[in-house]
Amino acid sequence: MAERPIVQSMEPAPAPRAASRAPMRGILVVGAVLAAPVAWATDAETQFIVNTFSFLVWGALVMWMCAGVTMLEAGSVRTKNASVICLKNIGLYSIAGIMYYLIGYNLMYADVGSFIGSLQFFHAPTGAEQALLNDQGGAAEVIESGYSSSSDWFFQMVFVATTASIISGTLAERVRLWSFLAFTVFLTGLIYPVVGAWTWGGGWLDQLGFQDFAGSTIVHSTGGWAALVGAILVGPRRHKYRADGSIRSTPPSNVPIVTLGVFILWLGWFGFNGGSQLALGSAADAVAMSNVLVNTNLGAAGGVVAALCVSQWLFGRVDLLAILNGASAGLVSITAGPDIVDHYWAIIIGAVGGVLCSAGMKLLEQLRVDDVVGAISGHLVAGIWGTLAACIAAGASLVPQLIGIVAVGAFVSASSFVVWFVLGKTIGLRVTDRVEAMGQDVAELKIEAYPEFVVMPDQEDTEGA
Repeated sequence: MAERPIVQSMEPAPAPRAASRAPMRGILVVGAVLAAPVAWATDAETQFIVNTFSFLVWGALVMWMCAGVTMLEAGSVRTKNASVICLKNIGLYSIAGIMYYLIGYNLMYADVGSFIGSLQFFHAPTGAEQALLNDQGGAAEVIESGYSSSSDWFFQMVFVATTASIISGTLAERVRLWSFLAFTVFLTGLIYPVVGAWTWGGGWLDQLGFQDFAGSTIVHSTGGWAALVGAILVGPRRHKYRADGSIRSTPPSNVPIVTLGVFILWLGWFGFNGGSQLALGSAADAVAMSNVLVNTNLGAAGGVVAALCVSQWLFGRVDLLAILNGASAGLVSITAGPDIVDHYWAIIIGAVGGVLCSAGMKLLEQLRVDDVVGAISGHLVAGIWGTLAACIAAGASLVPQLIGIVAVGAFVSASSFVVWFVLGKTIGLRVTDRVEAMGQDVAELKIEAYPEFVVMPDQEDTEGA
């Protein structure tokens, strides 16, 4: 994202006008525009202000996606684990912000060579910005950058938090709280920034021609690969698979909350993709951003309808969880190339993502990979598809896309395996059988999400299974 230039008007700026708060002025200007064609141009400072404000608003909307993930996951797990899910999500967001401030942003964007950026600590406003704030310099050098450095940091930071949130739902109900939070430190401080340096930071994949507008691979597949490796190493929940190999159904505990979470994610995704235009200082940017938002919405809708159509055949019922994941998969699928002009492609790309997500959920269950919320299918499988789908109408080339998918997958999987393995050998990955039976809320937090309910052991434990 960040290496893309700010689009600025090449027209000469109009002469400054006297400041006025008179409401009639706007009416007169509109009348003049309607009366005759006028060549409009936006001065550099106005572009700077609009671009910066855009980053901050879109970033806040992406941050709100963390609330959506929290609701989705808290409603998907059994009630005895909902409080831990809430703690994980507010914890991972905070850790992501601190690690990206300490080291992650610089690794991703500061003086990036082919593989990694600068190994220096702490992000700070530029010297010109600090001088401006201290009345020791003019605004010209600051304005020239196109947007404030802190607004860029904030917008980039909420993306790394999104990556980390993918993992918490997959490993829910059996991974240790401290092991998960420790993994988040490495993911947000090192693993994700390296992937970002290769791509959005201008590294070797970017130079090769790899294209990922808002992060189908960079964000979603990165989180998906880390979640997949963790799910394999941690193993499935107790009693998820019966002795005869059959699968025990674990339906969501609160379907309305899961649905609310998906709608919040859908809303936040407008900031995720729309903000990745990285500029709002010209008419071209406004038109492009509008197209991105329309395609984002259509991609999600296509994923929902496609999952609705195939769920009966795949699962033997109209599976609401699969359909909700179809929305997420459609959003992930369109994220690599939402700037396409022909909107019907967004529906097709999202629909294919919804089908692949549903099929992936079914396949992972058969392979005994326990993913509580379907995040691996919704983010990894759909992320791979979306990255390839950018070749259809978004101008990407197949070979760089394939190389990017393989390279990111190999790096994230290998580095995640090392971190998960070391954590397993030191503080351990899984809670004990007793904690899993009681629920992590009572065992690890000494608090219940729904205190009016009586905490009950798993039925299988009472039956001696």
